[in-house]
Amino acid sequence: MTAQFENFNLIDHPLVKRDITVLRNSSTQPEIFRAAVKRISNILAVEICKDMPVSEFKVDTPLETTTGYKIQHEVVLVPVLRAGLGMVSGFLEIIPDAKVGHIGLQRDETTLQPVEYYYKTPKNIDVAKVILIDPMLATGGSASEAINYLKKRGVKKLIFSCLVAAPEGIKKLLELHPDVKIYGAAIDRELNNKGYILPGLGDAGDRTFGTL
Repeated sequence: MTAQFENFNLIDHPLVKRDITVLRNSSTQPEIFRAAVKRISNILAVEICKDMPVSEFKVDTPLETTTGYKIQHEVVLVPVLRAGLGMVSGFLEIIPDAKVGHIGLQRDETTLQPVEYYYKTPKNIDVAKVILIDPMLATGGSASEAINYLKKRGVKKLIFSCLVAAPEGIKKLLELHPDVKIYGAAIDRELNNKGYILPGLGDAGDRTFGTL
């Protein structure tokens, strides 16, 4: 955690710093952008799972029986559409048995408030460890609204994961959802008057899918 934000876990790793630089570069093409997002997501998944409880079971090796381990709780990934989809494959490489739900939120460019247009998650999400995924934590409005939706459906074990976060968004989640830990690859300087992160990396969805 950073000293300034007690709810934020900054993944301060040389490989993450390298790939965040790739994402920031305006000349990075979509295929290179997607690959960097995937690599960072791999590392985020490893860090998030580090503190997950495990249960023991017996496993037969070619030579004898020994103790094996598995993650105690089912894991459900919930990307915020559409930009969050770019991070899912990286998480699934590390947690291949995770299930995936989806929340569709779009930002009203006038009010900067999130508007829901889609929601679909596994039925047992209330007892699972849920990782909400969105590349950008800007104003915190969309993330906070997505967390509200999940909590209303009974989710109790919830983590938010992003690539880049603005101080304003981190503070908002700390204020509204102090029980939710945030894992991210970078804390940027501020938001501009349109609610975009500075220095940021542009629109993560457009850059992931080449729809600029």
